[in-house]
Amino acid sequence: MNSFLLALRSSFGFLSTIPVGITMEGLDAFFKRTYLHLVVGIVLGLLMGAVAYILISFLPISVSAVLIIAFVYYITGLNHLDGLADLGDGLTAHGSIERKLKALKDISLGIGGVAYAALTIITFYAALISLYDVAADIYPTVSDTAGIFFFAMFVSEISAMQSMLTIAAFGKAIHEGLGSMPIKNTTLPKYIIGFVIGIVACSGASFIFPGPAITGVIAFIAAILATLVLLNISNRHFGGVNGDVIGAANEIGRIIALIAVTVVLMYGGIFWTL
Repeated sequence: MNSFLLALRSSFGFLSTIPVGITMEGLDAFFKRTYLHLVVGIVLGLLMGAVAYILISFLPISVSAVLIIAFVYYITGLNHLDGLADLGDGLTAHGSIERKLKALKDISLGIGGVAYAALTIITFYAALISLYDVAADIYPTVSDTAGIFFFAMFVSEISAMQSMLTIAAFGKAIHEGLGSMPIKNTTLPKYIIGFVIGIVACSGASFIFPGPAITGVIAFIAAILATLVLLNISNRHFGGVNGDVIGAANEIGRIIALIAVTVVLMYGGIFWTL
C-alpha cells in the first residue's frame, strides 16, 4: 500500500505541476503502474472542467478560451508541448534517420518546432471556439454550454493521458532515458487497465452530459486512433519513439478529443434536440 501511495503521489509530481514532491524511488514506483496516468487524467480533467465551466459562465468565449489554455499549461506544465516542438524539429529535418534523430534530440529549438507548437496552440484555441459555437446553437442556456465545456475538458484530459499510454505500450524506445522507462514498463495488461479506467470515466461523464451517451467514448477512441497515426509517423521517421513523442501524443490526443466532441455535437445534436 505504501508503494502504491508513493506511485500515486509521484504520478501527479511527474504529470502535473502540483507540488507533491518527486523522487527517483517514486518515479520507479509510478512507472511500474503506468495505468495511473488515467487517475491523474481524471483529477486534472475535473480541475480543467471546473475552471472552464466558471470561465464560460461569466466571460466571452474569446477570453475564456485563452484562459482555459493558460490554465491547462499552468497545471500540466510545458513539458509535453516542448516534446511536440522537439518532434516538429525532427520531422522537418531532411536526410537520414540519424539526421532526424539528431534534430529530435537537439536542445535548440528550430523553425519546425516553433511551427508545430504554434499550430498546436492555435488549433487548441480554434477547437474551443468551435465547441462553443456548436454548443451555443444547440443548447439555449449558458449553464448548459458551460456544462458542455466541463465535460469536454474532462474527457479530453483523460484522452490525452491514454494517448501517452498508447505510445508507451506500442512504441519501441529509440534510446535509453526517462522516456524509455514508461515504454519498457507499459505492458499490455497495464494498458488495458488504463483503457478500462478511461472508458468508464468517459462513458460515466456522458450520462450527466446533455447529449448522446457515447460522446465521451467516441472522443476517447478518436484520440487513441490519432495516437496510432502519430506512432506510425514516428516509426517511419525515427525508427521508434522517445519521451518527446510521448509528450506530443498528450497534446495531440487532447485536441483530437475536443474536436471529436464538437463533431458529435454538430452532427448528432439534431437527433436529441427534436
